[in-house]
Amino acid sequence: QVQLVESGGGLAQAGGSLRLSCAASGGIFSILDMRWYRQAPGKERELVAAISNGGSTDYADSVKGRSTISRDNAKNTVYLTMNSLKPEDTAVYYCAARSMFSSQYNYWGQGTQVTVSS
Repeated sequence: QVQLVESGGGLAQAGGSLRLSCAASGGIFSILDMRWYRQAPGKERELVAAISNGGSTDYADSVKGRSTISRDNAKNTVYLTMNSLKPEDTAVYYCAARSMFSSQYNYWGQGTQVTVSS
């Protein structure tokens, strides 16, 4: 089993930065592909960033150039650093994972709230 716990959310000012963390338990972190999603009130859930078990990364256009997804396999943790925050970044942020044996992101955290004030 894989359990994911997000942290690092909170209130930030526009133009500021936050680092979100997602800690995984279960002992197979090194073979997991990881993603960050977010969902704002009244909007569909959207993919923010992704990092493969090999370290390849992808970003949504809305955050590309001001966000970095990274992982520390020794700590079983994936991070999302967001700079130049905008009010539009306000959402609940979720991390999700899939193993190399599945095409589905079957593991999800409970989310962490990010609120960006103008």
